[in-house]
Amino acid sequence: MIIDYKDINDLNRYKIMSDTVVPRPIAWIVTEDNGVVNAAPFSYFVPLSSNPPVVVVSIGQKEKDVPKDSLHNILKHKKATICFVNKDNTEDVKLCSTMLEKEKSEIEEYSIDVQRPLEDFPPMISSTQTALFCEFYQTVDLPGVTTPVILEVKKQYIEDGRLDERSHVHVDNIGRSGAFFKAMVDI
Repeated sequence: MIIDYKDINDLNRYKIMSDTVVPRPIAWIVTEDNGVVNAAPFSYFVPLSSNPPVVVVSIGQKEKDVPKDSLHNILKHKKATICFVNKDNTEDVKLCSTMLEKEKSEIEEYSIDVQRPLEDFPPMISSTQTALFCEFYQTVDLPGVTTPVILEVKKQYIEDGRLDERSHVHVDNIGRSGAFFKAMVDI
């Protein structure tokens, strides 16, 4: 079967692409605005380059012509902290997928513990085993309702004992495989 992408709508194109390009990491993108910490789960992102060290995340709209809080906050403050989900905090990230009003924080609403190891970046989820502290790099101008945002990784947190002598990271991250969560395991 050959599917011509011009013949299917945006939602079905997203489903087909996201169920095919697997596994993808699941992470919170933590941003802040006016004292409100936003922790939104994302699985539609990937590394783009290691020099410069950048990732790209596609951020949709809350509703027609209203950007999601993550996009608004990144464009306004130019910072984001990406906290990877692991087997111990999967239920917390599921809670955070509920759409809240902009002035409400998922952190407060669901009593998720955070810490701020770097004062100049949004906090990180305390239970994460690794987090990326990022600055806005640029957006990619594409037609449609999602905005691809390129974030440059400036610093990374790795839980003690998870980085070996050969610079391999050993974490229990959860990935997205189609509509399902999968534990990422060492091979």
